[in-house]
Amino acid sequence: MTSAFQPPAYCWPDPDRDYANGDFIAGAALYPPRWQAAAQAFRDSLGARAECDLSYGSHPREAFDLFHPEGEARGTLLLIHGGWWLAFGRKDWSHLAAGALARGWRVVMPSYPLTPEVRISTITESLARLTRSLKASYTGPLVASGHSAGGHLAARLATTEFGFNLSRCLPISPLAELGPVLGLKANQTLGLTEAEAAAESPVRQQLCPGTRAHIHIGGLERPGFFWQARMLAETWNCPWSIAGGKHHFDVVDDLCDPDSALISALLAD
Repeated sequence: MTSAFQPPAYCWPDPDRDYANGDFIAGAALYPPRWQAAAQAFRDSLGARAECDLSYGSHPREAFDLFHPEGEARGTLLLIHGGWWLAFGRKDWSHLAAGALARGWRVVMPSYPLTPEVRISTITESLARLTRSLKASYTGPLVASGHSAGGHLAARLATTEFGFNLSRCLPISPLAELGPVLGLKANQTLGLTEAEAAAESPVRQQLCPGTRAHIHIGGLERPGFFWQARMLAETWNCPWSIAGGKHHFDVVDDLCDPDSALISALLAD
């Protein structure tokens, strides 16, 4: 009697595998220290054009760094870090402001409270408060962008719920539909509920009228992130672009290059 066929393990559904960036990126552990070193060097290079540790709320992590271009700013870019709402901060990503600064834009780079100390909805509210302040403080266009969880937050700020009428929103490799997150091991820490997943999913919300959106993702991203990007682009009926050869950890590198296609799509100026 022959034994029943046993398919290889990769045939079985594994939602965590679909989002496991570090497991599929060579030298993944080396990226965070590189980011931190590049960010510090960038801040040091700006001198007085870097205003750091400005508060926008009562929580210690409700602070932002403000980077000024040479001359009068053409607009304001709000650039939000990623990290699955669990990790990292503004000091890890300062160098990513280089491309927009060279194009004459001021860049606001915030930190925000992290889970599990606060809920994802609280993080959204925190950044909405910062966005209101920026709208009141600066004239000219306001553009929101962010990477991964930061892409989720940028997209949330562009929805009709807040009515900010951002000039542009460009989420990079965003988490846009939080339903699948409920089934991931990461949710044991995040504590996301079905009700919160529904309320915090940009895919289930409308893009604010007048805001132009563009979704960007690396060509070597995990399947879950590809699905997320396409879902948001289709729901919002907006363009999306794929950076060939880029994975989740280096897809943001083009933010440093003022002549990159990513910067051109982001600022559209």
